[in-house]
Amino acid sequence: MEVTAEDIGTVRAFNRFYTGVMGVLGEGLVRSPYSLTEARVIFELAQREDAEVLALRRALDLDAGYLSRMLARFEADGLLVRERAAGDARRQIARLTPRGRAVFAMLDERTAAEIRGLLDGLPAADRGRLLAAMRTVHGILGDRPRPDGFVLRPPRPGDLGWVVERNGALYDAECGWDRTYEALVASVVAGYVRDHDPERENAWIAESDGVRVGGVFCVKRAENVAQLRLLHVEPAARGMGVGAALVDACVRFAAETGYTEIMLWTTALQRPAHRLYERAGFVLTEEDPPVERFGDVIHGQVWRRKL
Repeated sequence: MEVTAEDIGTVRAFNRFYTGVMGVLGEGLVRSPYSLTEARVIFELAQREDAEVLALRRALDLDAGYLSRMLARFEADGLLVRERAAGDARRQIARLTPRGRAVFAMLDERTAAEIRGLLDGLPAADRGRLLAAMRTVHGILGDRPRPDGFVLRPPRPGDLGWVVERNGALYDAECGWDRTYEALVASVVAGYVRDHDPERENAWIAESDGVRVGGVFCVKRAENVAQLRLLHVEPAARGMGVGAALVDACVRFAAETGYTEIMLWTTALQRPAHRLYERAGFVLTEEDPPVERFGDVIHGQVWRRKL
């Protein structure tokens, strides 16, 4: 999908807005004499006993001359000392002094207080949405390792609406399906709630690092037949084994509950999901003739597995 001028404007607007929220447009960060960049350098130096200046510059992506002038100013103010590395005079080492660590403690305390004030002023639901969005931005744009761990849990308040929303958005983006598919998902979810049999039906939400990354439902199709429905995995979590775990949860639940077979309906378009179903022991048993549905031509398929 091509990046539009509107997309670029959205990012720029967010950058301007968030910079203002965090209060770094004034003369100093958190009412201190230090700029945002200077504070970043102090924070980085405080994370270790000493730091090689070249590594510091690369980590913060700073111009060599700019960083050198900043460190000289910090040294003149008694915040740090610089010296040549033992055994290699070409390497320069920087280390915070006790005064420098006191400045770091002040900046750290004031920053935490400002963030606490920002979060305290939000309702709990809005705070959760904000933190989840921040984790998403960090996970997509950051260089931290993607978390390998995830858990499957029962749906909580708000999860069912999320399932409808994410199915509608993902199938629009990835398949081009229209809102009639989202309407179908909403009716499936509503039927699950309205006619729920807790002894023979279940649902799971996959969560990683506090963020929802997938979901699935296991419902009664017939007296001895269970149906797997609405399997979805968020794009950022694909490859982590989330889909396989959700399918396995359905199969195990259906077998333990006394069904003799589990089935699902999908389309010929969902090839990555087909591989999941095959590995879980499902077999393609029926193919429907093509029909116009969801604003597309759909080739429906039924997959089954004996339990």
